[in-house]
Amino acid sequence: MAGSDHQLSQAAYDRLKAEHDHLTTVWRIEIARKIEVAREMGDLSENGDYHAAKEEQGKTEARIGHLGALIEQATIISHDGPLHSVVQGCIVTIIYEGDDEEERYLIGSIEERHDGAEVVSPTSPLGSALLGAAADDLVTFHAPSGPLQVKVVRIER
Repeated sequence: MAGSDHQLSQAAYDRLKAEHDHLTTVWRIEIARKIEVAREMGDLSENGDYHAAKEEQGKTEARIGHLGALIEQATIISHDGPLHSVVQGCIVTIIYEGDDEEERYLIGSIEERHDGAEVVSPTSPLGSALLGAAADDLVTFHAPSGPLQVKVVRIER
């Protein structure tokens, strides 16, 4: 796999590869059948089923292309051993200054999404400020409303 900005965990890579494989095999056969059935109904200019199937085909072909590019350009990231600082692919729990409610963020790609954690890009102001921080560190980042400070509570895989 060629290296790039698309860093994925092995689990995310496997999930995306399985989705891509499904869409390029099973789904393409299924949508071709839908289009053929709709085509047999007659006049295509007023055939809602045909137009809906063609729109679904277009959207899914775009997803196939997106997944294919991600898979081709992905670098699998692995973090062995305990995490002592925030790295891409981890989940970090923070508290904003002046607040007492914890928030969980996964530092990475939307394709890495995880239940219970919002995704924040490692290139975003918050994501880039958190990279390298350790538990109990205070981190300042520049938001559109001005500088904000957060405390790193926990770092998880």
